[in-house]
Amino acid sequence: MKDISPRKHPLTSLRTGSDTENSTQQKIRRKTRAGKLDASGLRFGIIVSRFNEFITDRLLRSAYDGLARSGARDEDIEIVRVPGSFEIPSAARTLAETKKYDAIICLGCLLRGDTAHYDVIVNEVTRGIGQSAQETGVPHAFGVLTCDTLEQAIDRAGLKMGNKGFEAALAAIEMANLKKVISTQQPAVRKGVARRASSVVRKIKNETAVGR
Repeated sequence: MKDISPRKHPLTSLRTGSDTENSTQQKIRRKTRAGKLDASGLRFGIIVSRFNEFITDRLLRSAYDGLARSGARDEDIEIVRVPGSFEIPSAARTLAETKKYDAIICLGCLLRGDTAHYDVIVNEVTRGIGQSAQETGVPHAFGVLTCDTLEQAIDRAGLKMGNKGFEAALAAIEMANLKKVISTQQPAVRKGVARRASSVVRKIKNETAVGR
C-alpha cells in the first residue's frame, strides 16, 4: 500500500528547529540580567596582602588598571594593605560594613609548602571572604592566588595565564552593577505580588458575599 501520510521535507524540519532555537535564544536574552563593565560612579575597596609582595603588587597594579580603564575615578578607589592573606577576610568585612563601597576586591598569594599550613589558610581565606560577601551584601571579588609553585603564581600575575588581579577587578565591576540592576527591580516585583494578592483577596470576598 502506498504511504500517503504527509511528510515534512528534511530542510523544513531543520528550518523549524532553527526558528525555535532562535526564538528560545531571544527569550533568554530578554530574561537575562547582567551587570555592565562600567565602573563610573562606583566605589571600590582593594584589600592586598603584603606577603609574597612580588606577586601581589602585580595583582594590585593590574586590578587598579582594570578599574581605571572601566571608568573608576582615583578618589573612588581605596587600597588597604594587610600582613598576609589570612587577614584579608577581616579587612574586607570591615570595609564592607561601612557601606561606602559598591564592591571589595581581595588580592593575595598563597604558595604550597611542605606542611598542611597551606590547606588550612586557603580554606579559611576562601570561607571568610565568601561569608563576608554573603553577610554584608557587598560583592567581593576573589583575587587570591592559590598555587603550588612560584612559577605558577608568576604565570597568573601577568604572564601565560593573564592577570588574576585584572580579572578580579572586572568581576567586581560587573557584580556591583548587577546588584544595582536587581535592587531596582525588587520594588516593582513586590508591587506586582501585592497587586496579585489584593486581587485574590477581593475575589474571595466577592465569592463569599455571593454565597450568602
